[in-house]
Amino acid sequence: MGAFENLSRKEQVIRKAAELFREKGYAAASMRDLAQMLGIEAASLYSHIKSKEEILQSLCFDMATEFRKSLEEVEKRSGPASEKLKNGIIGHIQVMAKDLIASAVFMNEHRHLSQPYLRDFLLLRINYINRFKDIIEEGMEKGEFKKNIDKKLAVMTLFSSLNWMPQWYDPKSNIVPIELGEQLADMLVNGLKKN
Repeated sequence: MGAFENLSRKEQVIRKAAELFREKGYAAASMRDLAQMLGIEAASLYSHIKSKEEILQSLCFDMATEFRKSLEEVEKRSGPASEKLKNGIIGHIQVMAKDLIASAVFMNEHRHLSQPYLRDFLLLRINYINRFKDIIEEGMEKGEFKKNIDKKLAVMTLFSSLNWMPQWYDPKSNIVPIELGEQLADMLVNGLKKN
């Protein structure tokens, strides 16, 4: 509870909204529901936040920034493509595990963003996915990965596996995020490697 108290009122509102969006879905959740969860009047909610969509934008773009920062750290390091891909996967899992509720909203509710925010968000996502595709290409060119891999299929398989994590991962389980990332990375990267 202490960590929640240290957040600004606006951050508390965003955190609670993420819980609400995950539980009810963005479309069904109302500002009145959010005010009720926070135990405040709906009118006083607007002194912290302009609209429901402002909350969704904040959640989606803040998460996108975290994913990008994690991948940039991986890209800075030299080493084999298989190692970069493994570290990219571990980083992705760690970002999601840091806030599973925000991650679930990021994955499932971004489609409710209005334009031009939806377009900007999708461009960020495509850029992020393409950077993973570049790592796979690098591995193919250097002979680390099989030559006959369909890069689009490989990267989509990768993200299909990773992005389900907020639905099934239990933070109370014995497996910590870094170990989970390592196990997933081993499974996914080994499938690409030359025998």
